[in-house]
Amino acid sequence: MKKINIAIDGYSSCGKSTLAKDIAKKLDYKYIDSGAMYRAATLYFLDADIDIQDHDAITKQLNKVNISFEYKDGKPFTCLNGINVENRIREMRVARAVSHLAIISSVRNKLVTQQQALGKEKGVVMDGRDISTVVFPDAELKIFVTAEIDIRAERRTQELLAKGIDANLDDIRANLRDRDYIDSTREDSPLSQADDAILLDNSNLDRESQLEKVLVWAQEKIHAANGSSL
Repeated sequence: MKKINIAIDGYSSCGKSTLAKDIAKKLDYKYIDSGAMYRAATLYFLDADIDIQDHDAITKQLNKVNISFEYKDGKPFTCLNGINVENRIREMRVARAVSHLAIISSVRNKLVTQQQALGKEKGVVMDGRDISTVVFPDAELKIFVTAEIDIRAERRTQELLAKGIDANLDDIRANLRDRDYIDSTREDSPLSQADDAILLDNSNLDRESQLEKVLVWAQEKIHAANGSSL
């Protein structure tokens, strides 16, 4: 049976990654967290004490950034130059800087090229900011996820606390507003809903209800790709 690509875009802390992981697991597809790639690149430059605002310095050092995904007990984790950085890329200092790095065209070009290569063989679920519009404009299923900002901030706070990372609700809410603005107004590949993307507001949906809804959409697209109907 032919596989499809599923592109999920939306605002920060809308649960895109959770949704994408759940879909990939159900369909036995490969999950790729594009946001983690930008976070890993951000971590590299923060650790190297390179100013995120210095675009020339960032571009010159990009060849030293190697991002990959490994799996342990069926769960993906992000590697930066061969080292597991899955927890470190979730720290607030990375969250504050990542949107500023993501506006740099050389960074986007490098990571988009990697992302497109990962989806070439189909069977990929990828979430991010520009997956439907730039990375996989021909994806068979495109979803744009949104949720009320207070709900997003609470979800993010609980996620960090569960990982043992200090989190302040007010700081996270402010960070989300800042990232929403930067992501939506940047010149290169701004966050926007693709014309053919399905809008999913999960403010009042639990994880199971959200997954059930999206799996129906996915099965419809998979059957269509194989010349059949449900």
